[in-house]
Amino acid sequence: MPLPEPLTPAWRLRALRRWLTLCWLVLLVAPNLAQAREVRVGVYQNEPKIFMGADGQPSGILGDLLVAMARREGWTLTPVPCEWSACLGALQAGDIDLMPDLASTEARLEIFDIHRIPSLLSWSQLYKHSSVPISSMLDLKGRRVAVLAGSVQQSYLQNLLSSFGVQAELVPVQSLEEAFEKVAAGQVDAAATNRFFGDRRAATHQLDLTPIMFQPAQLYYATAQGRNADLLAAIDQHLGQWQSQPDSEYFRVLKRWMEAPPRFLVPAYLWWSLGTLALLLALALAGGALLRRQVAEKTRHLRASEDRLATILNSVDAYVYIKDTELRYQYANRKVCELFGRPLAQVQGRTDSDFFDVTTVERLRINDLRVIQNGERLEAEELNRSLDGTEERNYLSIKLPLRQPDGSIYALCGISTDITERKRAQEAIHQLAFYDPLTLLPNRRFLMERLQQTLKATGRQHQHGALLFIDVDNFKDLNDSLGHAMGDGLLRQMAVRLGACTRAGDTLARQGSDEFVLLLCDLSPELDVALAQAQHVAQKVLQQIAEPYQLENQSYQSTVSIGIAMCGDAPTSRDELFKQADLAMYRAKAEGRNTLCFFNPAMQAQVSARTALEADLHQALARSEFVLYYQPQVDADGKQLGVEALVRWQHPQRGLVPPLEFIPVAESTGLILPLGRWILRTACLQLVAWASSTEQAPWCIAVNVSARQFRQADFVQTVQQALLDTGANPQRLKLELTESLLVDDVEGVIARMSALKALGVRFSLDDFGTGYSSLSMLKNLPLDQLKIDQSFVRDLLSDPQDANIVRAIVTLGASLSLQVIAEGVETAAQRDALLALGCTHFQGYLFGRPAPVAA
Repeated sequence: MPLPEPLTPAWRLRALRRWLTLCWLVLLVAPNLAQAREVRVGVYQNEPKIFMGADGQPSGILGDLLVAMARREGWTLTPVPCEWSACLGALQAGDIDLMPDLASTEARLEIFDIHRIPSLLSWSQLYKHSSVPISSMLDLKGRRVAVLAGSVQQSYLQNLLSSFGVQAELVPVQSLEEAFEKVAAGQVDAAATNRFFGDRRAATHQLDLTPIMFQPAQLYYATAQGRNADLLAAIDQHLGQWQSQPDSEYFRVLKRWMEAPPRFLVPAYLWWSLGTLALLLALALAGGALLRRQVAEKTRHLRASEDRLATILNSVDAYVYIKDTELRYQYANRKVCELFGRPLAQVQGRTDSDFFDVTTVERLRINDLRVIQNGERLEAEELNRSLDGTEERNYLSIKLPLRQPDGSIYALCGISTDITERKRAQEAIHQLAFYDPLTLLPNRRFLMERLQQTLKATGRQHQHGALLFIDVDNFKDLNDSLGHAMGDGLLRQMAVRLGACTRAGDTLARQGSDEFVLLLCDLSPELDVALAQAQHVAQKVLQQIAEPYQLENQSYQSTVSIGIAMCGDAPTSRDELFKQADLAMYRAKAEGRNTLCFFNPAMQAQVSARTALEADLHQALARSEFVLYYQPQVDADGKQLGVEALVRWQHPQRGLVPPLEFIPVAESTGLILPLGRWILRTACLQLVAWASSTEQAPWCIAVNVSARQFRQADFVQTVQQALLDTGANPQRLKLELTESLLVDDVEGVIARMSALKALGVRFSLDDFGTGYSSLSMLKNLPLDQLKIDQSFVRDLLSDPQDANIVRAIVTLGASLSLQVIAEGVETAAQRDALLALGCTHFQGYLFGRPAPVAA
């Protein structure tokens, strides 16, 4: 047995080296031993956006992007193949973690979470069989159109067809490839697909593109709601970095899948030509004469082929051209010559600088050199402006290198298609779908989508946001006085000023006629700071809007009321946030307009109380909870001449509810109409009851009629029917009208009053002196009485102006042969002063408070 090795310095050095080597191996292997994050990804067949690659990983534009992100994040991707609708079901159930290629809709955002930055922009188009004539939505009548089952295209196209009044059958399919196969087989007439799949696969199935485009969409990766927020945050981070860098992984993936390599097929006629040349060579050995004759024959055929090729190239609806290595035109078809306005002889040998402006020439030169110098196959959109700068067109250009037998490039061949109208149509569709045509601001649909995304982002990032409801004060007055054209001009100028008050990440939208909405994002995580930031923006808006406007050479000033609702502290739905901002805006108006107001829970309590009051009010008539009180009306001797009927609400829980609380609610909800009919009928029944009493038979009952009730087309018939049903004496019924009735449709008011006057009904003008009456109007109204408003009676003894007003009203009544009565008389001194001024009829607490009929 060998002796142990002595502990020499050399032995110690070797042991130290072994220990360091072992530590290095552990450090090297340890990261690989950590468990990578597994991400289950739904994959369905939708080339070139997403499909299962040959390596068992997601492929296509969205697949390659996800693989690149996974590589950087250390994720292990587990693809889950599925059909589209099954993928969505699995995502919602949590069987997969991530689903690419999801278009954002309101319905989907209720069940799925998406990231903030779109991963891809797309739109939908229809592709048809070549034998089917389809050029507009109207041509789809009676047609069968294949759509992907459960896709947003299916519901969107159905709604679009309905808006055109077109009946077409939508045939659901499980994949876009199946849709194209059905069109090619003649089983359906057309298929709806995204532009990526259509551009890549239409030629394979020999399908034609139609001009029908719809549903511009932003595409996202999605997770089940409330799950895998870290995945969405990481995707947002990578997309934000990549989309800002032209040479990033994002644009390399787009280039790889958007620029399909050219197919090169050896034409059949070339093989025949080679055979023919071999035959000619054999014949040449037989005799020179026969060779010359064959050469002459071939020359004639070649010239005929060249003529046919020129005819074909001049007939296609595309711009075909060839440029040499100096970028000089060597060939141009008819379309190119027409574009340049010159014959072919004057195009050959010239460069782009002879036909386009400097900017266009430089862009074209960069693209052309990529083909000439690098041998690239280029497919790109090109914006070309004419030499004089008056015309600008968009082209989709495909440029290929032309090579010598040795592989060197001697020219490029370009084929450009004019897509100007197509681009304009796409922009118009997007503009109509998401923007307001008057102010060019985003519309409510755009705002709602952005707000939904913001609410999710603020929850994940623990930041605050604010929603500002901005309502123009007294906008209706401007429209009524100066016209709608002036109102539109004001809104356009306001939109410009509001835009100057917003930050880059905020969203300003037009909500409705005179309402704007400003969504503030990325406010401070601290609530106090976020409130101050929102208040600062709102005050800036108030200041900017209050500056004078020039409307058709007229100076005009306007203000706005702003309601602010904050989000971020607690989960809040989109509709709830809108409701809160709306309530705060109405509070700002109630506080005098031209101010701002933050939402607080007290407002919600007030609204809830009003809602409960409105609900009880709907049941009050059916439950007979209303009762009429009567207040005496007397003459100068104190003799009672009649009463005014005043409605009260005997609520079973609240007790006696004052009219000032429930009458405005009844007016706003329309319940004033059935309530008014009940008051009228009850008063008529009381007249009948009093008719049998010697003392009370001469009494009149004054009934208040609201403006909304009086303007009903059947009001005259309603009063007449109440008199007939009850048998009341119409001469004892007095209707009290307010001066607000006289603002609109004076002729209609006079006609109704005259019809009722013919029945014997009398009229009193209530609250006289506080409204809009004029002498010319009063003399045409069939009135019997003027009622002096209590505001003039209250300060009669201390304010000489009120005394002068009362004297003027009494004098006016006498000149028009109208009785004058004063309301709100509470003291004997007020009565004596009114008598001294000539008023001989009174109503007020001095003579009796309103009380039930039994009192």
